[in-house]
Amino acid sequence: MGREILNRALPRRTVYNRAMSETLKSETLKRCAWAAIALIAASSAHAQYHNYRHRRAPKDVEEAAPTVSVDKRDSMVAAPGSFSGRPYWLALAQCGGIYFKLNTLYTDAAVRARVIKPDPHANAEYTRKLNEAISVATDYFDAAENFLRTDRGLDRDNAVLTYDGQSRAAGERVKTIDAALAAAKGCPALYQACQAAYPKACSATLAAID
Repeated sequence: MGREILNRALPRRTVYNRAMSETLKSETLKRCAWAAIALIAASSAHAQYHNYRHRRAPKDVEEAAPTVSVDKRDSMVAAPGSFSGRPYWLALAQCGGIYFKLNTLYTDAAVRARVIKPDPHANAEYTRKLNEAISVATDYFDAAENFLRTDRGLDRDNAVLTYDGQSRAAGERVKTIDAALAAAKGCPALYQACQAAYPKACSATLAAID
């Protein structure tokens, strides 16, 4: 009798084990998928910037200490504010670097909201903001490039090489989202002044980042 009961239980146990196995496989796949999302999100900002700026200078040149190269041909910011008196290309590049860093900070926050401490609402907000930040950074980089090509007659590669070190240095100085937002506080006014004085150089409609 005991053997018959055991034999009857075995199929049920087999089914149960198979079900548990499938559940574990499903959970494992979900965790792998979240891990993949995290890796993709963590590198998305850098990938977007690299793809957009595929014509940047070689790495060994990029990593040289940034130096400010001011030329008498440079268009200068005449509007009041923290950027007054600087070449437009330099001020715009610095703003671009700050917004690019903001993109990476929002990306880190989105990864935490997706994987480490799941929060769909926070994830959606951070994802929206990181996309806006990279878009705005690109607009500032474009404007900086436009000034260097127009004022100094540089080609695209040399224009990017000229402003890249300054933009990176500006981004590296901010370590948190709040610090980046504070550092970028004067950037919208700078871009508006540029649009008023040089509409061809600053022709984008910037996204509002809160």
